[in-house]
Amino acid sequence: MKKEKSKYNPWENSAYMVRLAWNYKKSVIFLCVLGALLEVVRSVLELYIVPVILEKIENQSSLRILLGTIGAFILGMTVISGLQAYVKKNQDNGRVYVRVKILQQIHYKFCTTSFPHTEDPEVLKKASKAGDSAGAPWHGVEAIWKTLADLIRDVLGLMIYLGLLSTLDIKLLVLITITTILGYLINQRVHEWEFQQREQKAEYTQKIHYIDSRAADITLAKDLRIFRMKPWLHQAYQETLDLYKQFIGRCEKVSFSGDVLDAMLAMFRNGIGYYYLISMLFKEGMPISAFLLYFSAVNGFTSWMTGILTGVNKLQQQSLEITTVREFLELPELFQFEKGESLQPQAGLSYEIELRNVSFRYPGASQDTIHCLNLVIHPGENLAIVGVNGAGKTTLVKLICGLYDPTAGEVLLNGKNIKVYNRRDYYRMFSAVFQQFSVLEVSLAENIAQIDTPIDFNKARSCLEKAGLAHKLEELPQGFETHIGRKVYEDGIQLSGGEMQRLMLARALYKDAPVIVLDEPTAALDPIAENDIYLKYNEMTEGKTSLFISHRLASTRFCDRILLLNEGEIIEEGTHDALLHLNGEYAKLFNVQSKYYRQGGKIDE
Repeated sequence: MKKEKSKYNPWENSAYMVRLAWNYKKSVIFLCVLGALLEVVRSVLELYIVPVILEKIENQSSLRILLGTIGAFILGMTVISGLQAYVKKNQDNGRVYVRVKILQQIHYKFCTTSFPHTEDPEVLKKASKAGDSAGAPWHGVEAIWKTLADLIRDVLGLMIYLGLLSTLDIKLLVLITITTILGYLINQRVHEWEFQQREQKAEYTQKIHYIDSRAADITLAKDLRIFRMKPWLHQAYQETLDLYKQFIGRCEKVSFSGDVLDAMLAMFRNGIGYYYLISMLFKEGMPISAFLLYFSAVNGFTSWMTGILTGVNKLQQQSLEITTVREFLELPELFQFEKGESLQPQAGLSYEIELRNVSFRYPGASQDTIHCLNLVIHPGENLAIVGVNGAGKTTLVKLICGLYDPTAGEVLLNGKNIKVYNRRDYYRMFSAVFQQFSVLEVSLAENIAQIDTPIDFNKARSCLEKAGLAHKLEELPQGFETHIGRKVYEDGIQLSGGEMQRLMLARALYKDAPVIVLDEPTAALDPIAENDIYLKYNEMTEGKTSLFISHRLASTRFCDRILLLNEGEIIEEGTHDALLHLNGEYAKLFNVQSKYYRQGGKIDE
């Protein structure tokens, strides 16, 4: 399979990270360069300290000069050590800060991106990879700073050592260079083989992690005991662990073989280098100080070259991770946001929503979910949408709310296509209770208000009363400050399914948007609680347009108009009584449901 070319090369991504650091934390760049320079200076001082002192002794320099030389080196090493300690102490804070800023960008992008992206597997994969690439210090977004610092250090060090060794036989430098590159290529081949095995390794670790997490999951505690699942889980875990151990054994054998070959090349390279220097020491009378200098420089030259090769390889890998971040952040949006027209919805104003010849088909689907649908929702109208599962009810509501754009046709707000608006402004038109909702581990008041501005507690209390949850508030010792959930706060409470649904209803009322959307808002309520919601429905929706989705046809009788959907089309519409009088599909569905109540669960054939 052809390898996909990365959108950005390592140098482009390095420049990208430098620009981010320049905008967020300039000290990251300064400390990166300073740290590299200090390591080179320290290495050069360590290289020269013994040969220079030995040269002074060979030349029978005075004690004052000898001590002065030693003191100069000690002072230099002390200054370098102090500066390195400063760099080490301060560099991590800046690097983490830049990485966290990038994580914030990723989270903001996902929270604000066009809604269809949140259901697109390819986009979700990009988001996951981007999060992984910025999720830990050892991944590309932060680790690149160490790699860049190491490359700067190794390039400067190689240039200095190359200048030093250039006085020796060129054949020796060529030999050192070739054997160093061969050793690197052997290690690189081993690393590539290990990289190719990552899918198999991930398969084992994923299975082990899954079994381990499920066994520790409190939701499985009852099943573990009732169905005696422990032996089965233990056997599955042990079998997978044994396979993983065998896999690790194979990897270690390959790695060991690579290490042996690399060691043999190093032995050959160093042996030739040392033989050459020893020959010069005895045959040409090279001073001991010069011998020690060149002896150390041979090893140093190899280290710098290996460091450059390794650094370039690391930079390529880290660049791929940074590319995944950039590709996600630069993902084109399906809707207009800041560039769209501003819209400032206000409760009490008249808003008419029209769907004109609207069709919608999910990506990859063979047929439309909504097909050539026309609908006008009048200001202040209470509209019910009913139908069997798969009829397109929730999809229709998402089109109305602007979460999807039609495949064909258009959605209009007061006669204007909603595509022209800033979509985030358009979302302010709606308060919604969907079947799937989010509850944060924060206070009761914060879950109702969903804002970080000062909360109107009188309004929150009124919304709880309308939603039928005021009695729960009185039972709580900390009132509105009570924490919901126990994953974050030890004093948190757990709400029942029905209480949670009422809380979501109170949240929708608090937003006070012109249109309220209720998608099965009473599914978790008992009949008495459900009836209480219906009795308060007109009060809750006063002055607003409302969309009510339900499978229970009896619950729609308080609505001004009912739409019966089937296969993405409106097949009947009218009031509850009018549709019963029509004696069509709505009446048939209603009679089927009502028989269960009249016959005690038995249908009269």
